[in-house]
Amino acid sequence: MTGNSLRRRRALVTGASRGIGRAIAVAFAAVGADVAITARSKDGLQETAARISEHGTRAAVLPADLGEDGAPARVVADAAAALGGLNTLVNNAAWAIPTPFEDIGPEQWRTSLRLNLEVPAQICQAAEPHLRADGKGCVINLGSVAAFRGFPATPHYAAGKAGLLSLTRSLAVHWAPHHIRVNALCPGYTTTEMTQPWWQDPETSAHIVAAIPLRRWAQVEEMAGPAVFLASDAASYITGQVLIVDGGLLAA
Repeated sequence: MTGNSLRRRRALVTGASRGIGRAIAVAFAAVGADVAITARSKDGLQETAARISEHGTRAAVLPADLGEDGAPARVVADAAAALGGLNTLVNNAAWAIPTPFEDIGPEQWRTSLRLNLEVPAQICQAAEPHLRADGKGCVINLGSVAAFRGFPATPHYAAGKAGLLSLTRSLAVHWAPHHIRVNALCPGYTTTEMTQPWWQDPETSAHIVAAIPLRRWAQVEEMAGPAVFLASDAASYITGQVLIVDGGLLAA
């Protein structure tokens, strides 16, 4: 049975300056992967790179605003050049500002759908030749439990994530003949900077925790192990799937 080693993996992780993206990038390095990391914060990326380097693998720091025209393709090209190829992609970068549906304007809709759906799609397009050339490509799209249930606080974010899951399944079928696996990892309520307004508010947090069978928020590191699994040969026959890591929230 194959294990979770990621030796000879050359990965690009977006949104890797903090939170779940950083945890995944460092976990990849811990099991042998070279990792290119991108986000807007250069300082945050440098901290992530330092943690990657502790494991003796390469870290390529690629600061970028993925919302800018041409940035997704440029980052993919730079990652492949820095690592000598690219065979693993983690689309983690996301955007959400809690807003009632009636107050979401056109610009907010455009920003949300661009960063949560269009940018991951463009990164996949740019990465496809590299993933195909390797003969063992892997894509992990970070979804959310918001794609499965009503999320009135962030309906624009939920809509983008639901679209990303649909894209995941379509690409899994489309790219299977080229031996490229495409899966999604869907975290539940996790303590990140994006969710800080909820977990820092005692009343809101208590309401959320009461709905989770494990009765707690997830830590970012708890998303890293599932991501390593999906990227590894242990998941070599898994594609087009959604791995939900939510403490039992959707089962309740």
